[in-house]
Amino acid sequence: MGDRFASGPATDTMYPMAPPCTSSAPTDTKPYPAGSRVGVLLPLPLEGAYDYRVPDNIALGPGDFVVVPLGGRESIGVIWGKGEGAVDEGRLRLVSKRLDAPPMGGDMRRFIAWVAKYTLYPIGAVLRMAMSVPDALHPPRPEVAFAIAVNAPTIRMTPAREKVLAALRGGPPRSASALARTAGVTPGVILGLAKVGMLECRMLTRNLPVDLPDWRLPGPSLSPEQTIAAADFSDMVGKGFSVSLLDGVPGSGKTEVYYQAVAEALKQGQQVLVLLPEIALSTQWLDRFRQRFGSPPALWHSEVTGAQRRATWRAVAEGRATVVVGARSALFLPFPDLGLIVVDEEHDAAYKQEEGVIYNGRDMAVVRANLSGFPIILCSATPSLETVANVTAGRYTSRHLPDRHGAAATPKVELIDMRTTPAPPGAWLSPPVRQALTETLGRSEQAMLFLNRRGYAPLTLCRTCGHRMQCPRCTAWLVEHRQISRLQCHHCGHALPLPKACPACEAEGGLVALGPGIERLAEEVDSLFPDIRRVVVASDTLRGPAAAAEIVSAMEERRIDLVIGTQVLAKGHHFPHLTLVSVIDADLGLSGGDLRGAERTFQLLYQVAGRAGRAERQGRVLMQTYMPEHPVMAALAGGDRDRFIAAESAARQLDGMPPYGRLVALVLSAPSESAVASAARALARKAPHGAGINVLGPAPAPLSLLRGRYRWRFLVKVSREIPVQPLIRQWLASALPPSQVRIQVDVDPYSFL
Repeated sequence: MGDRFASGPATDTMYPMAPPCTSSAPTDTKPYPAGSRVGVLLPLPLEGAYDYRVPDNIALGPGDFVVVPLGGRESIGVIWGKGEGAVDEGRLRLVSKRLDAPPMGGDMRRFIAWVAKYTLYPIGAVLRMAMSVPDALHPPRPEVAFAIAVNAPTIRMTPAREKVLAALRGGPPRSASALARTAGVTPGVILGLAKVGMLECRMLTRNLPVDLPDWRLPGPSLSPEQTIAAADFSDMVGKGFSVSLLDGVPGSGKTEVYYQAVAEALKQGQQVLVLLPEIALSTQWLDRFRQRFGSPPALWHSEVTGAQRRATWRAVAEGRATVVVGARSALFLPFPDLGLIVVDEEHDAAYKQEEGVIYNGRDMAVVRANLSGFPIILCSATPSLETVANVTAGRYTSRHLPDRHGAAATPKVELIDMRTTPAPPGAWLSPPVRQALTETLGRSEQAMLFLNRRGYAPLTLCRTCGHRMQCPRCTAWLVEHRQISRLQCHHCGHALPLPKACPACEAEGGLVALGPGIERLAEEVDSLFPDIRRVVVASDTLRGPAAAAEIVSAMEERRIDLVIGTQVLAKGHHFPHLTLVSVIDADLGLSGGDLRGAERTFQLLYQVAGRAGRAERQGRVLMQTYMPEHPVMAALAGGDRDRFIAAESAARQLDGMPPYGRLVALVLSAPSESAVASAARALARKAPHGAGINVLGPAPAPLSLLRGRYRWRFLVKVSREIPVQPLIRQWLASALPPSQVRIQVDVDPYSFL
């Protein structure tokens, strides 16, 4: 790509900047003899391992999963290395037993240690993410199966008995229920044959079957640009660590390109991990994978059942699952032969985990590949500024796909200035959007209305006294969901029925909804186009993969004329008959002082615009805005993505903001407002100082009350040359807060609420 992303001098440190590895990153490989001291790391918020003694009757090695006594109970942990604690030899307790599971590999243990040091969370808390399915550490329960006895007696045969024996000849042993179904008899026939000695019982350990994608199947024809990129990525497989950006406009066929690298990794006998930001909603991606490789990949996300998670975890650990597609948590699966990671939509904020151990899945995926020495591909039509900075500095390589695949053309983006062309009073669709909808639907083409706001209205207030309906547990307005007649908080889940009277002044009929949500937009559409087939799509209306698949199917089969939705519609969907996209509030996200507001808004709107005109028919994109002069709007209308990236990068560099500086957020919270305020001020008195260090705060967080806890924030800004983790660790150790006050550390924050 040459100087495609050139935006000024780059830093010399790979993003993210790694803290040095220390002894908490295990290096042992030899087994431990009986009587020796070993460190066992437990999946608890602990800073290190506990020492135990190896018993005489158990052979133990590094990474083994073991059961150990802990207080008055037993706990499962991992042999982390040699024991280094100060506990007297005579007081050491014995390891109870070793679990029959593949040991955790050295690369995975080093990765866990790295993540803990980088994020400043206890290493035991990170280990818990890698042990998220404790049941998978035990082998599947043996199952009673039946086979024809070796020395079967001569007995009187019946038609039913003949069917059972015929079903078993030349086949594997089967359970009574399975054999009965196959033979078309009752289970009593099987049990009777076993009683007279014709069948013998066998105990089988049964693993659920795993589909094996076939790399030998031919893929679709690629364009010259795709062919070159696919060859480059395939050539990297098996040749050590590298990071590559696959950068292409929406509809350019990026998925088919990185499938070639997936096929090459499978050819070399390696496992592959593909990360998607919304895997539960990625029906089309999964269908495309099945068409390309003949079978589906293993799935890992929040919608997968407990039994499926157990089977997948075990299949990954045993090397039987060759391709896993999952959310960010799939990074912590125990791959023994991982040889390639693909991070699709690498810019997406969904890769940032905001609860528990706070980490960025994209960045940790790069670390995972680096520690194990294999390539990683980052894929996006709107790459993050962090990735752009690494490409500019030459740390990452890049391939660009500038054109849509086949006959599809890039849609034209038109800005509608709502100051001069407003919507009618009480409405939200401007005259140009209404006209475009009429023309598009009249041609029997499909349209999309995009508004990144769930529910009916974001605010409900009383026009008598001015009271605003607010969550009692959060500093947030309650969002009206008229379809279910409830007010809901989108932060903590608090909900209540729509009241008939104002809770403050008790006036009836005075509560009014302000602002539009997608439900309100649907109401307006129904009044304008009462006969069209439309659907409302948001994260709270899509109840899992099945619902998402039905929406995709209905769009493809043209059973839907208009789709109204939020950002879930921007996740790579391909609707060939969709020619019009209208963004109702393009300015949403550009205010509020968010460091990443402009970048995220551009990425979201660019991706949404890319849904239009992905087949032969020309697409059209209309964006309603009150700020057509904003750099984001100008870049979208001019189709000049690189100019926006360069300008945004220059502004960040001038202010020393990421990726040209480092940020760490500290959020203190407590049930008592005075307690958290006092703890924040005490911590401020110990704040670090020096050249290149700037501590902002403390101050109440924008969401000063969240889930019943009051919150204060610090924001630490340092130059990239300063190792920020030791700085923060030393600061926090100097002023321990009261037990009721929690401190949440967010290295490289994405959210500033």
